[in-house]
Amino acid sequence: MNHPSSLRRGVAAGLFAASAVALLLAPSAHGTVQAACPGQVIEQPFVPWADPAGYVLVPNGAVEQGTGWKLKGGAARVAGNEVFQVHDDRDATSLTLPAGSSATTAPICVGLEHPTLRLFARNRGSMLSTLLVEVLFEDADGRSHTLPIGAHLASSSWQPTAPLAVVTNLFALLPGENVEVAFRFTPMGAGDWSIDDVYVDPFRHG
Repeated sequence: MNHPSSLRRGVAAGLFAASAVALLLAPSAHGTVQAACPGQVIEQPFVPWADPAGYVLVPNGAVEQGTGWKLKGGAARVAGNEVFQVHDDRDATSLTLPAGSSATTAPICVGLEHPTLRLFARNRGSMLSTLLVEVLFEDADGRSHTLPIGAHLASSSWQPTAPLAVVTNLFALLPGENVEVAFRFTPMGAGDWSIDDVYVDPFRHG
């Protein structure tokens, strides 16, 4: 059995390493950090799945307008909402993502209080296909970066994904400071995916 003092030293070393990584990754005061994320509306769309956290819909995350998303390779807005209608009972559309396509959200303001992404998805193609989720952002010098945050498997029926960690929250200097990111969804393999109601968890009311 490890001695308690050894365990304490190990925990302290781990915390120091994590703090060092966060400091190294943090942008300068002249980077993309913003003072606040105004106008974000908190919802609780995943309560039926034992997730009471408050979430913010990404811009046009319910796909009810034709703007905001960058669609490539046959990705398209189509009739048919995710069946749980978590955002609004009147919602009636979603995104279809065939093999070889991708869909990228408009930028959204996030920070240390924005640790996870969650959405609704289904796959009517090969069950071996995964949905690659990436976060896109700029560093303090304006260089663009893409970082994978998860690869999701889904059944042929609509279901919420597991929460995916938005690792770029490390770029915020202090709690309450924020950066802009976008999210890209890409089917891998012979999938025939649909996605809808894309949310970020601001970790304020969970």
